[in-house]
Amino acid sequence: MLRLFIPVLCTLAILHGCTQAILPGVSSADEKDTDYTLKPGDNVVVSVWGEDKMREEVRVLPDGSITFPLAGKVDVHGLDSTGAAKKIALELEKYIPDPNVSVVIKSTEGNLVYVQGKVVKPGSVQIPGSLDVLQTLSMAGGLDKFADKDEIKVIRRKGSKQEVLPVHYSDLISGKNMSTNIQLQAGDTLVVP
Repeated sequence: MLRLFIPVLCTLAILHGCTQAILPGVSSADEKDTDYTLKPGDNVVVSVWGEDKMREEVRVLPDGSITFPLAGKVDVHGLDSTGAAKKIALELEKYIPDPNVSVVIKSTEGNLVYVQGKVVKPGSVQIPGSLDVLQTLSMAGGLDKFADKDEIKVIRRKGSKQEVLPVHYSDLISGKNMSTNIQLQAGDTLVVP
């Protein structure tokens, strides 16, 4: 009886626009990762509605800031586009009453991880969304034949300090323990000795 009831319940929920999960273990379509946050190297287009001359494409500088007319230097590192727009609008309120600011992310060039050592193609890898160690190694062409599989590390910067996260490649490949298939973050360096 329950088998017949669940499809009917799901169909009714869809027809009535229900976006929340109705069954245990089924996640809502609205549940998602947080929005993309700006990083140094990203390009954004900042514009102010009704102000034709206030539209510029700017790059997020290494210190996490952008420079925009009248607003000056604004720190946007770690903000999503909505948060950056609000922060810029606050600065512009000194000169423009109730500014309507828009920030559009044009490119995410700051969203990189770095792979160095004994891989086929060392260098930077663009993070297309979420990216883990195995996916990154695959994008770098895989390990070369002289790589020390069990000495792979992720180096992650936390403020002025660096954290070293070990990767147990043999466990990952065998599927025994996936706990070190670390979700990489922008700026991480994957080292393959």
